[in-house]
Amino acid sequence: MTVFFPLNSMLLLQNGMVSGGDVQAKAVEVEKSLASGVVEEAKVAPRKVEKLKAQAVDNPQYQPVRKEGVRDLVVTNAHASVVIDADTGTILHYDGGRDHRQIASLTKVMTAILVLEKIKDLDEKVIVDQEAFLADGTKIGCLTSGNCTTQRLKIGEEISARSLLEAMLMNSANDAAIALSKHIAGSQDAFVELMNAKAKELGLSDTNFCTASGLDLDDEEATKNCYSSAYDIARIAAYSLRFDTIWKIARTPSNFEITSLDGKIKHTILNTDKYLDQKNQALNLIGTKTGYTPLAGYSLLAIVTDHTEKHRIIGVVLDDNQRWQDIKSMANWTFDSYQWQ
Repeated sequence: MTVFFPLNSMLLLQNGMVSGGDVQAKAVEVEKSLASGVVEEAKVAPRKVEKLKAQAVDNPQYQPVRKEGVRDLVVTNAHASVVIDADTGTILHYDGGRDHRQIASLTKVMTAILVLEKIKDLDEKVIVDQEAFLADGTKIGCLTSGNCTTQRLKIGEEISARSLLEAMLMNSANDAAIALSKHIAGSQDAFVELMNAKAKELGLSDTNFCTASGLDLDDEEATKNCYSSAYDIARIAAYSLRFDTIWKIARTPSNFEITSLDGKIKHTILNTDKYLDQKNQALNLIGTKTGYTPLAGYSLLAIVTDHTEKHRIIGVVLDDNQRWQDIKSMANWTFDSYQWQ
């Protein structure tokens, strides 16, 4: 198990970096000068701008504490797996958590964050263009490429940002992600710049987005430069809990209907959450996000709360053919192995 420790605290003074002991000595000198009536010119270092915390809240009320005698969790099917406490960001389980891997549609959680940050009125009009219409993979009306059972988006269709966000989060619709990204930034590439800037702002060091949808690039070599990690994805999901809309949408049952703004075109949206309609699945789910591409394999993130609904955890598995079973086992192990104080 890997344990992360914070860097030692350092202060930037007039003469450069100094340790805690030197800071204390300097403080004594200043105090003596003030007591004698001598005020020396002081240069105050500019206040450091703190990065956003990649966690659900800034000031957590509870800290997770591991119980005595608990065995480490082993998730043999996953190429990488992580569990963190959503409020504090504390790592509760970690295996290959910083390995760089393709993450497929788990990408869309970051896309959703930017949609809610950039679009203040979700009823705003979005016009579907050809690039969005031609998206590969899962689309509105299509569970997979070529498997279209209900009405697809149409080129030139006017639809609300809210409806596209619902399709993107519930059905993992790639056309919706592309349409939203271009509406916000003008192009997918420009939107990707916003995504990576946000990742940097959150202090994510193992993430480089290439698309708003998470689709693999046509060039397999280029796709190797599109990656994140189980740990970074868990932290993005934790931050996303600051946006209630995301996870309210994620819990919407299948066969949800969205329409074009003129009401003439109707679309039926399914939800990829396998556990959503299962009454006895023994998980108190806040929501899940699925992901799959041939290069990424089957991936899943899940946000789960305990029976008190005070403590939320986030589990992530990457490239795991048993993702649903494993995420359930991870959640159960975590709540059996930790208590919150």
